[in-house]
Amino acid sequence: MGTDLATTFAAIRPLFARHADKGVVLQDEPGRYFLGTNEVRAKDGYRTAFGGVEIKQSYVSAHLMPVYVYPDLLDGVDPVLLKRMQGKSCFNFKQPDSALLERLEALIEAGVKRFQRDGRLVA
Repeated sequence: MGTDLATTFAAIRPLFARHADKGVVLQDEPGRYFLGTNEVRAKDGYRTAFGGVEIKQSYVSAHLMPVYVYPDLLDGVDPVLLKRMQGKSCFNFKQPDSALLERLEALIEAGVKRFQRDGRLVA
């Protein structure tokens, strides 16, 4: 694990961890942190994911399921952050960038509020 990746993970993890009291921590280990919602899927008993962060081979991925469920959360999001997007709910970072992480934090906050409104997270 590269120094920049570990530093990037350490910068993103708290953006999710500060919301742990609103849902359920699914994983919390070196290089991987994920939150689940309070919603349990009936067919298999798994919790619906909220999001999290993990170190991959050459980047750090921040997963944010609210943007998958509610794509309108991406309306007006800075194009520079959108360039980091892979798929429908994942943002990749190779190094910490305080401006981009502030934008990611705002998007996480918007996702928390939306999931709180629909009862998936505790208000």
